[in-house]
Amino acid sequence: MISDDDPDCDWTAPGVFRCAPDVYRIPLPLPNDGLRAVNVYAVVDGEGWTLVDSGWALAQAGDLLQEALAQLGAGLRDVRRFLVTHIHRDHYTQAVVLRRDFGMRVAVGRGEQPALEVLNGPQRDGPAYLRRLRRAGAGELLQRLTGAWAERVDPTIWEFPDDWIDDGEEIVLGVAERGQRVLQAVATPGHTQGHVVFADPVGGLLFSGDHVLPRITPSIGFEPVTAPNPLADFLASLELLRTLPDAAMLPAHGPVGMRVHERVDELLAHHSKRLDATLAAVQDGRSTAHEVAAVLPWTRRERRLDELDPFNAMLATLETSVHLDVLAERGLVTVGEVDGEDHYAT
Repeated sequence: MISDDDPDCDWTAPGVFRCAPDVYRIPLPLPNDGLRAVNVYAVVDGEGWTLVDSGWALAQAGDLLQEALAQLGAGLRDVRRFLVTHIHRDHYTQAVVLRRDFGMRVAVGRGEQPALEVLNGPQRDGPAYLRRLRRAGAGELLQRLTGAWAERVDPTIWEFPDDWIDDGEEIVLGVAERGQRVLQAVATPGHTQGHVVFADPVGGLLFSGDHVLPRITPSIGFEPVTAPNPLADFLASLELLRTLPDAAMLPAHGPVGMRVHERVDELLAHHSKRLDATLAAVQDGRSTAHEVAAVLPWTRRERRLDELDPFNAMLATLETSVHLDVLAERGLVTVGEVDGEDHYAT
């Protein structure tokens, strides 16, 4: 049964939810993940469908996607393409798997090409974010994660897309009885180097991926190839969205219902406060990113670093590292290398 989307309901509940004319939200499950679900958006495209993001390549997610499309009077063969906001596994991998059987096209931002080249190459040393942990002074955490990475890598789900999406590219969708819908791709590097969002100016919508989320701020630096200063890129991408017309936010995780500008302002304020707290920790004598992360609160529950599981402790340490990079770029801290680790001081 298709129902109108309700921002106050459990956004992770399976189903098909109408969030705008000819636009439907389909939550798909994530395994053992605090995010619990990812929103895939099905958009009418003439006699077929374009899907924004695809979900994690899981049998349960594939079954639920087929069931949702059936409620819309369609099937996977009616999906013309996936527009993927970025190549994290919960957004990209199901598109790769489904393409083999159904032949739809898969498109991602051109900025993701370096990361996909690494993922399709030899996995000798693991991704860059593991090496960044060593520089962050998190050697023990690195040892715990290196083996887990080696066990999880599956290069078959990281095949290249059919199309690279360029910043500013217009993607034309045929919409039955309403003419065309034109989505404008906006490059928003930060969460990943090639993250893109899709603006629908006429419909007043923004498919915001993980760049702008209603309840959390996305991880920064968790990708196979890390930009020189990914947090600076992320903040600049937020400022860019603030200059565009306001829109209703259709996020990859969380409920619909917020406006983009409102949430961008909140995220900018959050990172400003976080930069202040990070600087204060260095002024108090913490030297490495791991030491700083240990004295900062994490998640909305303000948990300590040692209360987090290894994966989320890694994300917290990486986030602290990129905040320190911004402080260094602004001249508020200095950085020097000692035994392969980055040490910060004021």
